[in-house]
Amino acid sequence: MTEFRSTDAHTGQPHGPALAVHGLDDVARLCTAAEAAFDIYRATSREERARFLETIAEEILAIGDPLIVAAMRESGLPRARLEGERGRTVGQLRLFAGVVRAGAWQQLRIDPALPDRQPLPRPDLRLRMIPLGPVAVFGASNFPLAFSTAGGDTASALAAGCPVVVKGHPAHPDTGALVAGAIARAVAACGLPEGVFGHLVGPGNELGAALVADPRMAAVGFTGSRGGGLALARIAQQREVPIPVYAEMSSINPVVLMPAALAARGAALGQAFVGSLTMGAGQFCTNPGLVLAIAGEGLDAFLAAARESVGQAQPQTMLTSGIHAAYEAGVKALATAPGVETVATGPMGEGPCGQAALFVTTAQAFLADKALGHEVFGASSIVVTCADAAELATVLKGLEGQLTATLHMDAADEALASELLPILERKVGRILANGWPTGVEVCHAMVHGGPFPATSDPRTTSVGSLAIDRFLRPVSYQNLSQAVLPAELTDAACGDGAPRLIDGTLTL
Repeated sequence: MTEFRSTDAHTGQPHGPALAVHGLDDVARLCTAAEAAFDIYRATSREERARFLETIAEEILAIGDPLIVAAMRESGLPRARLEGERGRTVGQLRLFAGVVRAGAWQQLRIDPALPDRQPLPRPDLRLRMIPLGPVAVFGASNFPLAFSTAGGDTASALAAGCPVVVKGHPAHPDTGALVAGAIARAVAACGLPEGVFGHLVGPGNELGAALVADPRMAAVGFTGSRGGGLALARIAQQREVPIPVYAEMSSINPVVLMPAALAARGAALGQAFVGSLTMGAGQFCTNPGLVLAIAGEGLDAFLAAARESVGQAQPQTMLTSGIHAAYEAGVKALATAPGVETVATGPMGEGPCGQAALFVTTAQAFLADKALGHEVFGASSIVVTCADAAELATVLKGLEGQLTATLHMDAADEALASELLPILERKVGRILANGWPTGVEVCHAMVHGGPFPATSDPRTTSVGSLAIDRFLRPVSYQNLSQAVLPAELTDAACGDGAPRLIDGTLTL
C-alpha cells in the first residue's frame, strides 16, 4: 500500500485526500538521521534544550483551532476534552523544560580522590547520566495529543537528549501530521539537526516493527494494548543488541469500597463511579474496570445507584471501529461468563458507539476465572462481592499488576486500609483515596506505571518528571583530568545551579 486516508471516527468513512505512506527505506533514512543528530543534540546545553521544548509548545499552540478540529474528527472526542489535552501536552513540554534547566536529572556525583587513605587510596570518581540514543515512540489511540506525536514519551526523550522517531498512530494521521510539523519548525527555529525528530506515517505493523528492529534505535516508548507492547518487546529482545521497551499496556484499576465509607455513602459512590467509568466512553488506561467490596446493605445501595446511572449513560463514539468491535466482544464475554450477572447496560447507539455495561460476580468466581480480570477497553466494569475482609485481601493478592488502586474510605476504615496498603504497593504504581483513577496529574510526584502487565518495566513511569530517567544511563569517570572531564563534572562547574552529591553530601 502506498497511500491511505484519514477516517472520520463518527461515520467510519474516509476523509480528506490520500496520504502518502512511508516505507522501509524511510524508516532507515529517519533512523540514520537520528543517529547522525544524536551526538550534536546531546551536547546542547540545558538552556538550549529547555528552550527547544518550550518552542515546540509554542508551535503547537500556534496551530490553533485546526488542530482541535482534526483531532475531534479523527478520534470522536469532544472539543473540551481535546482542548484540555492540548493544554496537557503543552504543559508537560514546559514541565520537562523546567526539569532540564534544574539539572537534577543528571544525578551528578563527585567522590574526590583520597590519596592518603589506608590501606588503599581512593581514585577520583565522578558520575553523570547520559542519554541512551535515538528513541522510537509509538502514538496512542486514546490520546491523540498528550500520548502521541508530542506526548509524554517524546517530551521526556527529547528532554533527556535523545532524538525521537515517532510512528504516528494510523487512527489520527492528520492530527499527527500537524503536530509533527510543529516539532519540525521548532527544530529549525532552534538551529538543531533535522534528525532530532522524525515522523513515520502509515497503517499496519510493518513500519513499527522495522523501527524497533533498526540497530540505530536505543529504546522504545509505547502506549497501547498488551499484545502490541509484547510484540514490540519480542522484536527488541531478538535484536543483536537488545534494547529496553517501556510499554504501558493493560490495567483494570481496582476500586476498593471500604466498609464504613460504603455504609455511609454507598448510593453516592455508585453514581460517582459511573461518571468515572463512562468518561470518554471508558477509553482511559486508568478506567475503573474492577470494583471490590464486602457484601451488605452499603453495597446494595451502591449497585442500585450504579444500575440507574448506567441505564442513563448515553452511548459515545469510540475511537476506532476496531476498538469498538473489541469492546463489544469483551462485553459479550463477560455477560456470558459462568457466575457473572449483568447489573445494567446503557442505551444502544448508532455507529461505533460504546454501550456502557456493569456486571457483578462473587470473589470465588472471580478467582476461578482469570479472564474476568483482563481489561475490556471501554465503559465496562465488574463488581466483585467479598464475604469479609480476608476474602477481599485474597482477591487483591491474586490480581495482575495495575496502574492504580483506589480506596474509598472513612476514618473507621483506616485500620483495614493500613492492612491492605502493603498488598496494593506490590500490585500498583499509584494508590489514591476517595477519588477516581481517571485523570493523571502531570507533575513531579506522579507515577503512571506499575507491575506487569500494566507496564513492561515496573521501575518506571510514563507521566511526570521521573519519565526522563527511562532514557538515561550512568557513566562513571575515574581519574580524568579537568581538561578532559565533561564540563558539568569539573570543579569549575560546581556553581552552575545543578545539584551534586559531593563525597556523599548533597550540595545545592
